[in-house]
Amino acid sequence: MSATLTDRPLRTDREPAVLPIATSRQSLAGLWRALKSHPAECVATLALTVVAGLGVVAVPLFLGELVDAVRAGARADLVPLLALTAAGVVFGAVFTALAQRATERLGARVAADLREEVLVRALGIESRVLERVGSGDIASRVTEDVENFVAAVPLAATVFSAGTTIVVSAAGFASVDWRLALAFTVVFPVYWLSLRAYLPKAGPLYAAERRAAAERGQVMLESLHGLTTVHAYDMAGTQSRRVADASERTLTAAVRALRLFIFFMKSMNAAEALGLSAILLTGYWLVDGGAVTVGEVTAAALLFHRLFEPLGTVLLSFDDVQRAGAALARIVGVTLVPPPPSRPDRPHVGAVAVVAKGIRHSYEEGHEVVRGIDVEVPAGTSLAVVGASGAGKTTLAGVLAGVFPPSAGRTELRDERGSVDVGDLDPSQVRDWIGMVSQETHVFAGTLREDVVFAAPGSTDEQVRAAVAAVGAGAWVAALPDGLDTVVGPHTLTAARVQQLALARLLLRDPPVVVLDEATAEAGSSGARDLEEAAAAVVSGRTAIVVAHRLTQARACDRIAVVADGLVVELGTHDELVALGGRYAELWRAWSRR
Repeated sequence: MSATLTDRPLRTDREPAVLPIATSRQSLAGLWRALKSHPAECVATLALTVVAGLGVVAVPLFLGELVDAVRAGARADLVPLLALTAAGVVFGAVFTALAQRATERLGARVAADLREEVLVRALGIESRVLERVGSGDIASRVTEDVENFVAAVPLAATVFSAGTTIVVSAAGFASVDWRLALAFTVVFPVYWLSLRAYLPKAGPLYAAERRAAAERGQVMLESLHGLTTVHAYDMAGTQSRRVADASERTLTAAVRALRLFIFFMKSMNAAEALGLSAILLTGYWLVDGGAVTVGEVTAAALLFHRLFEPLGTVLLSFDDVQRAGAALARIVGVTLVPPPPSRPDRPHVGAVAVVAKGIRHSYEEGHEVVRGIDVEVPAGTSLAVVGASGAGKTTLAGVLAGVFPPSAGRTELRDERGSVDVGDLDPSQVRDWIGMVSQETHVFAGTLREDVVFAAPGSTDEQVRAAVAAVGAGAWVAALPDGLDTVVGPHTLTAARVQQLALARLLLRDPPVVVLDEATAEAGSSGARDLEEAAAAVVSGRTAIVVAHRLTQARACDRIAVVADGLVVELGTHDELVALGGRYAELWRAWSRR
């Protein structure tokens, strides 16, 4: 059983802790690091975008010259001007396409870098941190938030191109007449007031929407992972209401953000109308006074009209930029979690004993699940851990396996060179000392060979077949259509076969200490004997801690520890505990009657 469903109490006194969320400066720093890793592409993208902007600005200027030529009756100038205008259209279209492609390629590479970085950091987060924050928060960051940011990459490319066009167009305005350029600037106070009303509210609203989505994901994951418990206690209605409440909070946050965006969009339309009116009125006044030509006013009006799209893109994108920024802050926040400290290498030598001294552990302050356990497992022997559901068995197994550190006490590993605390081992080395298989195992999508060698990538086919045969899976693996090359996935194998593959992985890794946390509990009656034999093959010749769901498996161990209320209340061999007539004897009698 998992700690989430057995040992760990529900959070009722406070909201669950969350991973850090990056500030704007930290988010930009993370994005800048990703950009700096592609310097050549950054320079090429910038150059192509500037050239494309020049092409966009050139066409209105040529059209303005064409209007003046028509008004002046200069027929000789019409053909060259028409040719230049056509060339400008083609030139702008070609380089705009090239710039868009280059920007999207750069954005895709940056997004891929961020995706890989956040996934690597997420996989390296310590188990105690994951226990504290819950699975919903980290799952939403490496899935929904990453996808939201990746989806914004094409928009980012468009915004960058539009921003560059605006800058180049501003220079084009100045080249026509400074007074027409000044008339164009009347749009900026409207934009500024709109942004001032929009931005301070948009960021928190979109952050609230992402938090609500993460909470909804947490509730859904808990409901799905704890499906057995939900059914056992007839909690389907309660969990459905929790999901509905979380969904309602998410929808409410999204609607609030949408209302604010609609207000912003209407103010932008008003600014465009005001700007075009100002340019035309100023142009009329200047033409009437002979200061500028009709062609120059035409060029200015066309320039402003050409700016509708890039200005609209930049301003309307603030909605999606806020969303992407909120997602980026949560993505970069994962990278802010301190990695586990690096420690010196300490390879094991020979057989290893496990000694637990004063082990305590709590998931919530004031509620200890393990309350001061002292136990020793001599090298090469096995210890079964039994007890009622919620007694602390899974938590004790997790602490002894180094999955998460104890709140107090220590777990020592003793080999021929001396003893070492599990907490003093480098995280990358812990699995060289201790291997663990829990009740909840996973089959990765891919070939069966890839799935088995996941724990030991350098294994040969002969080693894989030997490990598969040792856990009793050789016959059915050989019967598969493509043998080890058969494609498998999370839902293609029975529970018993999934556990056999997990035990085969452990054999390939070959650690001196194994912890089996109810690794045979998922099998039905037909597969129980096969899994017990597979577990026995893994335990043989190793130091083993076995959280036993089936007492026949406990009986096969050298000693048995009975855990109740976070304490070891009985310890001895099977015969000793049966003769004692205590808790284990009662469990054995009940098991024997079954």
